[in-house]
Amino acid sequence: MNPLRVGAGALAAVLLATPIVTAGSGALAQDSHDRTRAEAVEQTALPQVEPLSPPSAAVRFVASEVVQDIADEQAAEDTVTPSDAATLAELVAQTDTAALAPEVRCLAQAIYFEARGESLEGQLAVARVVINRAESDAFPDDYCSVVTQPSQFSFVRGGRIPEPPAGAVWTRAQALARIAHRDLWHSPAGDALYFHATHVRPGWAGRMTARATINRHIFYR
Repeated sequence: MNPLRVGAGALAAVLLATPIVTAGSGALAQDSHDRTRAEAVEQTALPQVEPLSPPSAAVRFVASEVVQDIADEQAAEDTVTPSDAATLAELVAQTDTAALAPEVRCLAQAIYFEARGESLEGQLAVARVVINRAESDAFPDDYCSVVTQPSQFSFVRGGRIPEPPAGAVWTRAQALARIAHRDLWHSPAGDALYFHATHVRPGWAGRMTARATINRHIFYR
């Protein structure tokens, strides 16, 4: 299980040793052609996807107080029993989505807006990247801060995460967030920290090691 890291003094994160920046791309290491294609995707009914890229040299994470209201989630984890689900779909159907901690809700929103059109495995892999980033010294220390980090998730506007509409798709995303947070199902994405859609070719990808290709996403470390 990968518990959320909390505390009054989050450590300052370590910048990546080699910045990956292309002209005009800012924190997203992606050429203008990739940007054009990504913008085109935004106009479709599919989830909008931008490559999750390494932070640029200009990004610094400063130690600050982090308060996470995860008491209910932690208590639920302490009483969780092993599932007899034979498939991820069965586990999703068995998972209670009531009283999600705020941080786990941010994780669910990332799943919904980045991968709601993907398979369950594809959605779980996106959740795995967010969790891995929260556990890495190179990124913010909690799910919400990872998701709202500037220039990483295109669905975030002005530092705010949109509210998903109620329905089965949102309920499924919440179940997957809880499953990922509690590490109840293995993901081929493994320790991936980055991903991009298969229809783009960001320059930074050549410096990373691919972990898995799941549906329309490629995952890297």
